[in-house]
Amino acid sequence: MHILVVDDEIEIADLIQIYLENEGYIVHKYYSSKDILVLLEHTKIDLAILDVMMPEIDGFSLCSKLRESYNFPIIFVTAKVEDVDKISGLTLGADDYITKPFQPLELVARVKAQLRRYTRYNSITQDENDLTFRNIRINKTTHEFYLNDVSISLTPLEFSILWCLCENRGSVVKVDTLFMEVWKEQYYEKDNNTVMVHIRHLREKMKDATKNPKYIKTIWGVGYKIEKE
Repeated sequence: MHILVVDDEIEIADLIQIYLENEGYIVHKYYSSKDILVLLEHTKIDLAILDVMMPEIDGFSLCSKLRESYNFPIIFVTAKVEDVDKISGLTLGADDYITKPFQPLELVARVKAQLRRYTRYNSITQDENDLTFRNIRINKTTHEFYLNDVSISLTPLEFSILWCLCENRGSVVKVDTLFMEVWKEQYYEKDNNTVMVHIRHLREKMKDATKNPKYIKTIWGVGYKIEKE
């Protein structure tokens, strides 16, 4: 699993890295928060450990920014011990909070606990009509769709397209297969534009980039797919 560590205190960041790597984790260590979002564009992070007091972008601000797109666990490490600071961090979306100085083994234990909870939550499928993976939850019975725990309203056609892609997550769904599954009609070449328009609307509602989408990916000349993780 990949763990992001951001702390401008070099000795602490290095110590955290050593203990986590001893447990078999892959650590992405940064002494500044300015390049984190670039990392996340091409690396799947399973958990982040953030210092609160950092130059340029502090831990609270970084946490808030991360929560706009990611739901992996976040643990704050800080010298601030006041209750108001702890409450602020948890309100912004952090999952745990540990104060300096701390025992490295305690931090490792908290990391393991958060990863167990997160893995269990993201692997749960309540029934065949409820799919939960990554930060997506979609229920065919209730026609509810949640992204990052935020409800997104979809038209019946948009929902059917998204359900088909999610049900076949990890595999490419061909355009003609998608059309016949959703529209229940024979597919013709002209129908490709119809599918494209609805995919574009879905991406807009999911705030998914067109050029480099995180969720619905275009496999040119074939169809569309959503990755499992």
